[in-house]
Formats: sequence, structure tokens, C-alpha cells
Amino acid sequence: MADARVRSAVEHWAPRFVQAGVDYNDFVRTTSDVERWEDWLDAWRETGDVHAELAREAEVAGHDVTAGDAWLRAAVSYHFGRFVWVVDPDRSRKVGDLAVRALASAHRALRTGAERIEATLDGATLPGYLRRPGGVARPPLILIVPGLDSTKEEFFRLEEMFLRRGAATLSLDGPGQGEGGYALPIRPDYEVAAAAALDALAGREDVDLARVGALGVSLGGYYAPRAAAFEPRIRAVAGISGPYNMGALWEQLPELTRETFTVKSGAASDAEARERALGLDLDGVLGRLDVPALFVTGRQDRLIPWESTERAAREARHGRFVCYEDGNHVCANIPYKARPLVADWLLGQLA
Repeated sequence: MADARVRSAVEHWAPRFVQAGVDYNDFVRTTSDVERWEDWLDAWRETGDVHAELAREAEVAGHDVTAGDAWLRAAVSYHFGRFVWVVDPDRSRKVGDLAVRALASAHRALRTGAERIEATLDGATLPGYLRRPGGVARPPLILIVPGLDSTKEEFFRLEEMFLRRGAATLSLDGPGQGEGGYALPIRPDYEVAAAAALDALAGREDVDLARVGALGVSLGGYYAPRAAAFEPRIRAVAGISGPYNMGALWEQLPELTRETFTVKSGAASDAEARERALGLDLDGVLGRLDVPALFVTGRQDRLIPWESTERAAREARHGRFVCYEDGNHVCANIPYKARPLVADWLLGQLA
């Protein structure tokens, strides 16, 4: 029988994996063979390797679309192998680097035109992917903000939601996230990361920096409203399943989430991590959030209670709250409801 952490990962994250592009059959095969959490990373790396080999074979044969699709499957397999897996940071980083390279290969094979952007913060690099829609000279820009351990490698499908609607996207690895987390720990003032990302695009004529929106998922649902409250270039913001105060939820969070926050925040103990999590607090922040703000969640969310997200919406000066009765964490089980709502709403605000 699988140990408690494996069972927790399967129960909490299955819809999110599939939503992001993990083949359901891969999910079943890979997780069914894992009994110890210590073996999770290697199992998913093996799955990623299968798709990477298929991608290389397709490249040799000149089948670029097949190769690109396989690279996308490899990227999310590698990414979710290291997702909330902090048993061995060095091994986790190696697999994370495989995800980075796989996604870059996918963009190249599929000719998406994606551009790697590298912002600078405190001497460290915060990388992101800028994608622009075809046929739009100066599209609005959506800054996509990850959560606790999501990264830009998770967002290819989410980006497509906006690209198909005529908006550009910038998916960012901020402090504590993906490549950005290798040098910088989690910090509550995410506006500094958002500002650095927008500074890196300053002067460009191929995106409209007067029409910038932000979308955050999970812990990003705290980061994005916080950033919009302090960064005036963000004109509208949406968060999905974001916490009002991360530390206030500490005791009810899954063990994997607490362990990951401890490592990503640079804390030396669970107690210190909780104290740092208490600093991720929207109290006193939302009163200065003077742009349209959409807060979305699901009533079945077992990680961030819907009441936490609702409180943020209630305190925001221009907040709107949407709660799906059947939605789970980040509404990953009903992406066909939540994601179009958010995309249409954001672009409506930036029209």
C-alpha cells in the first residue's frame, strides 16, 4: 500500500496534473507503481524520459508537431515529479532542469514564438516566457503568477486560453518558484517580482504595457492581488483559490504543502516556516487595491478553504467573488468553467 504522502499527492493533485497536460493514462500508470514518497521523483522522471525519447525520434524523422507535443508531455511529467517533492533538493533541481529544457524544446519544435525573458531581482534572475498572439500588433499582457511550487512549465495550456483571445502572456518564475527559487526564497512582497518582470519588457512595442492584467493560482492568488495593490502598471487582477493569510491555515495544510513551504521559504523548522507564512497576509493590503479584482474558488477546495478567498474578495475595494459548488483546489476539476471565466473577465477589464 502507498504511504500517506503518496496517497495525499494522488488525492489532492490528480485533476491539476491532467489539467496541465499530463496524460491521464500516464498518471494512472506512474502513480500506481509508487508506494514510497521517496520514489515519486524517479517514477515521474522515467515517464518524462519516455516522452523525451519519443520527441527525439520524431525530430529525427522531421515530424515537428509530434516532437513538440511529446516535449510538452515530457515537461509536465518532469515538472510534476519535482512538484512539492523536497526530499532531496539537488535531485529535484536536476529534474526541474529537465522540465525547463523540455519546454524550451517544445516551443522550438512547435514554433510558438515564445521568448525567454530574464528579469533581475536582488542580483538573481527571474525567468519567464513571453508569448504573443498572432495577428495582434499591440496585445494586452497577462502576467501569470505561479503558486507555492507551480512554475512556468505548468502553464502552456493556461497561456493558450489568453493567446486565443488576443492577449500576450508572461509566465514568471518568481522568488521561491522554479528557477527563481534557486537563488531567492519565498517573500510576501511579490510586487517586487512583478515590477522586475514588467521592467524587463519596458520600451517594447509588441505588447501594450498600458493594458496589463495579472492572474495568480493557489498561493499565486495571494501574490497577484498583493502585487496589484502596489504595482500601478497592473490594471486588473484575478486569483484562483488564493489564501487570505497563509500562516493562519498552517495547521490544516497537507504535510507536503507545509514541507514545501518550509524549504522554499528558507525556514529552518516547521515553526519558523509558520511564522514566515503568517507574513503572507492581505490584511491592510486590499484597501489599497484600486483596480478590478476577481476572486474565484471552489467550495470543495481542501487546501485553501473557500472562506479564505471570499474574505479577500469582500475586503477588496472592487472585488468580485465567484465560488463553484463543485470546484476543488484551483478548480482544476472544472477548468472548462473557471478558466474561460477568468480569461474573459480579465480581457474585458483591459479592453
